[in-house]
Amino acid sequence: MEHLLVLGAILLLFGPRRLPELGQGLGKAIKNFRDAFTGVEEAKYKQLNAEKEAAAVQNAPVVQAEKKKEPEQPS
Repeated sequence: MEHLLVLGAILLLFGPRRLPELGQGLGKAIKNFRDAFTGVEEAKYKQLNAEKEAAAVQNAPVVQAEKKKEPEQPS
C-alpha cells in the first residue's frame, strides 16, 4: 500500500512524461553501482590470491639439483 502512495506522489511531482527518464536514470545509476562494487570485489580477490602465491613461494622448500655422478671408467 505504501508503494502505491510513493508512486502516486512521484507521478504527481514529475508527471507521466518525465517518469521514463527518471526510471532510465535510476537504472543506469544502479548498474554503475553494481559494476563498481564488482570491480572492488575482483580487485580484492586478485590481491588475496597474489598474497597467497607470494607466501607459498616464500615458504616453499628450496630444492637443490643433485649432480649426477658419472660412472667411473676402468683404467
